[in-house]
Amino acid sequence: MSIQETIANQYHAVLKMLEQAIELCPEPLSLSASGASPNHSWHIAYHALFYTHFYLAPGESEFTPWPHHRPEYNFLGTVPWRPNEIHIAEIPYTQAELREYVEFCHGEVDRQTAVLDLDAPSGFHWLPFNKLELQFYNIRIPPTMPGSYPSAFAPRQISGCRGSADFR
Repeated sequence: MSIQETIANQYHAVLKMLEQAIELCPEPLSLSASGASPNHSWHIAYHALFYTHFYLAPGESEFTPWPHHRPEYNFLGTVPWRPNEIHIAEIPYTQAELREYVEFCHGEVDRQTAVLDLDAPSGFHWLPFNKLELQFYNIRIPPTMPGSYPSAFAPRQISGCRGSADFR
């Protein structure tokens, strides 16, 4: 197995984890804020999917958003170039839409990792490392975000979620 295939497998695992968490949480709960975070759970999921997808692109200028992307919905809280303004994502993404984005991201993983030059620069001027390190950076973001999956939906942590998830 090549390193690119190993990287793809890790992306697929984290995307499966996100998808399971989305499926296990009743939609009314996903539309509510999560714990101490003011962000709605669906929004945290969208943010995680967006940035997984974004950093899979060869670079910022080559990134093409998901066809159902809504401007600035990738941000949680303030938009970096308008720090005094809090962005409110008013129209939620449904569980079905989030699952559709998960599937889209699985396709992007296969497409982008197949042509990945691991020694090339990251492609993002604010990330001063190569593509290999970018993959490690990107894969670890969704499960470690404060208020993120699986913590936003883990059945053991929030009542109302059904079943249990295998996050391996």
